[in-house]
Amino acid sequence: MDLSNLKPAEGSRQSDNFRRGRGHASGNGKTAGKGHKGQKARSGAPRPGFEGGQMPLFRRIPKRGFTNRNTKEIVAVNVSLLERFEQNATVDIAALQEKGIISNPRDGVKILGNGELTKTLTVKANAFSAGAKEKIEALGGKAEVI
Repeated sequence: MDLSNLKPAEGSRQSDNFRRGRGHASGNGKTAGKGHKGQKARSGAPRPGFEGGQMPLFRRIPKRGFTNRNTKEIVAVNVSLLERFEQNATVDIAALQEKGIISNPRDGVKILGNGELTKTLTVKANAFSAGAKEKIEALGGKAEVI
């Protein structure tokens, strides 16, 4: 977990279209949910995360490295998992999802060469490792990059 993964707890965020300060009958009139007096009742209250001059939490926590915005999340599938398909089948991303091998293809699927393959298959994926391509083609199958 890092700072870029933080998100509010489930159910904690509520819609912001509630009209405050519109009379007693609204259930949120008079002080408009701000209580009585004090800094937080007035306009110009400090921003979220302000701790009264103490070093705030988001500045106390060490920050290491960076998160690349342009990174691709590639799903890896080993050739041993392709044994679930029938002889001479065409294996593509939709077929992998149907068999439950992958749930979300994200930015692409790469076939890796770990394990054994005994069936002739036509495999269509975004990328192949050298070992995977070798194993698929050794049995007379095809490794097609899409």
